[in-house]
Amino acid sequence: MTNEGVNHAKRRFLTSALSVVGAVGSGYLAVPFLSQMQPSAKAMAAGAPVEVDISKMEPGLLIRVAWRGKPVWILNRTPEVLQTLTTLDSELADPTSNESTQPASSKNAGRSIKPEVFVAIGLCTHLGCSPTFRPEIAPPDLGERWKGGFFCPCHGSWFDLAGRVYRGVPAPTNLEIPPYKYVTEELIVIGEETEEAVA
Repeated sequence: MTNEGVNHAKRRFLTSALSVVGAVGSGYLAVPFLSQMQPSAKAMAAGAPVEVDISKMEPGLLIRVAWRGKPVWILNRTPEVLQTLTTLDSELADPTSNESTQPASSKNAGRSIKPEVFVAIGLCTHLGCSPTFRPEIAPPDLGERWKGGFFCPCHGSWFDLAGRVYRGVPAPTNLEIPPYKYVTEELIVIGEETEEAVA
């Protein structure tokens, strides 16, 4: 077979043009496919940091916010509560929080950046139930050992008001402390870790 009468320049042009059209077509097909693999705006917002204004929190008040689909507690602890925390070490499984999850800025006796403001994820470390806030001391149903804290009604785990777990309960570790920081004295951002502790 002979190649006489074949225009090679025209053939190269058509081959190049078809290659470009094929690449562009592949791009148009790939963009919708790849974009559906991106998380939705709702999913991205669920993991976004959350700002919380604590300026109106009275001593003893607990507020709840949601971050990444989890309940987060913010408790304004009274001076009496802070004194009680120091008396519980012998009752607790991990009083110094060596086996628990918290940012470096919260690895201290109160498990917080500022002693009076406690921030924790409100899920029991046993099976993920949400404990109830029980600030009263020695209620009839919990007895004389109870100095106020968080009680998990699902399986009976006890946590003090620093989220530290008592000995002999199903929960294996203290409540988790999320990353958080102070933007101002009265504004906390949950989901972003502070670079250094605020005194």
